[in-house]
Amino acid sequence: MSRPENARRLTPRGAATRARIVAAAAELMYVKGVNATTLDDVRAASNTSKSQLYNHFQDKAELVRAVVAARTAQVLDRERGHLQRLKSLRGLVRWRDALVRHNALRSGAYGCALGSMASELADQDDQARATLAASFAEWEGLLAAGLRRMRDGGVLRPDADPERLATGLMAALQGGYLLAETAQDVRPMEIALDMALDHVRSFRTA
Repeated sequence: MSRPENARRLTPRGAATRARIVAAAAELMYVKGVNATTLDDVRAASNTSKSQLYNHFQDKAELVRAVVAARTAQVLDRERGHLQRLKSLRGLVRWRDALVRHNALRSGAYGCALGSMASELADQDDQARATLAASFAEWEGLLAAGLRRMRDGGVLRPDADPERLATGLMAALQGGYLLAETAQDVRPMEIALDMALDHVRSFRTA
C-alpha cells in the first residue's frame, strides 16, 4: 500500500533522500528497463542503504509508481512549455524539432521515457498503466488544443479535426521513438513526424 501521507511529513533530509532514490531509479529504468532494474541497482546508484530505501518504498512496485509519477510530471511539464501556446504550423515544427534534438542526444536509444515504461507495465501494473494512459491523454489533448486554435484562427480549414490529427501526431511520435530506438538512429523518428506534419499541412488554408 502506498504512503502519500508519509511523503507529506518528510523532513527536508528525508525528502532529499526520497528524491535521490526516485531520480536514480528513473534513470536506471529508462536505460535498462523497468523489469531489469533491481532494488539493489537503485540502492547502489542512489548511494542509499536498504533501510533507507525501504523507509520510503515498501517494495519495487511502489517505487515504480513513484518513478511513473515523476516521469509523467517531467514530460508533461516540458510539453506544456511547447504546446500551451501552440497556434501555428511553425510552432508545430518547433515542437517536432525540439523532440528530435532531444532524442538525437542519445542517437535515438532508449525511446520515449513514458512509452518505454508503458510497453513494460501496461500488462503488469494497472495503477501505473492508468497513470501513463492519463498522461498520454493529456499530452494528446495539448496537441489537440493547439490544432483547434489553429483551425479557429484560420490557419487550418474548418474540416480539420483537431482530435484525429492529434492522435495521428502522437502515433507518429511514439512509433518514431520505437523505430529510432531499434535502429539507434533518430532518422526514422524524423520521417514519421514529418509525414504526420505533412498530413496536418494538407488542411492549411493557404
